[in-house]
Amino acid sequence: MTDQTVPIRSICVYCGSRPGRDPSHIEAGRTLGKSIAENGLSLVYGGGTKGIMGAVASGVMSHGGKVTGIIPEFLVDMEATRHSLGQLDELIVTPDMHERKHRMFERADAFVALPGGIGTLEEIVEIMTWAQLGRHRKPMVFANINGFWNPMMDLLLHMTEQGFLHTSHLVQPMLIDRVEDIVPAIRKHSVEGVSRDGEKSVIDKL
Repeated sequence: MTDQTVPIRSICVYCGSRPGRDPSHIEAGRTLGKSIAENGLSLVYGGGTKGIMGAVASGVMSHGGKVTGIIPEFLVDMEATRHSLGQLDELIVTPDMHERKHRMFERADAFVALPGGIGTLEEIVEIMTWAQLGRHRKPMVFANINGFWNPMMDLLLHMTEQGFLHTSHLVQPMLIDRVEDIVPAIRKHSVEGVSRDGEKSVIDKL
C-alpha cells in the first residue's frame, strides 16, 4: 500500500428521494448543503431533485456551491424533473445503477448518509464493505438526525459481537448527531489526507 493522499474536495451524500415524515430530515439536508458550499467543497449525489436529495442540492446551489448529479436514465422522471436537473452544474446520466455507483465513488472524497430508505442503506453499506476489504480509507459518516441510524449502529455492534466483523477496525464510520458538525469532522479528517490507494482496483471490479 502507498501513502498517496489527496485533500477533501467533494462529498458524496446518500439520502432519500422522499421527504420522510420528520420535517427535520429535509432541514438537515438543506443545512448540510449549505455547509458543504460554505466550506468550499462540492456535492456529488444521486441527481434527484425531490425529497431530501433535492434539499441537499438546493442547499449547496443557493449558497454558491458546485453540484454534480449522477442519475441513471430510468430514474430521471421518477426522482427528478428535467427542468430542475438543468440547473445542476454537472449532470451525468448513466445507463444503469452499476455505472452510477462507479461514478459516485470515483468522484467523491468522503461519504455521508442522511436519512433514507433501502437505496440509501445499500449505497453506504457497499462503501463500508469496500472499506472493510481495505480498498479505500475515505471518511464515512452516518448523519444520525434524531437518532435515525441508531438501529444500524446496534446491528453493526451485534455483527461485531457475533464475530462477523473480523476487520471492524477498517469499518469506522463516524456517527454524528448534529448536521452542523459533519463537514468540520470531515475537514478534520482531511488534515492527514484521504488515501486513494486501492481505488483503481475497486473501480475496475465494479
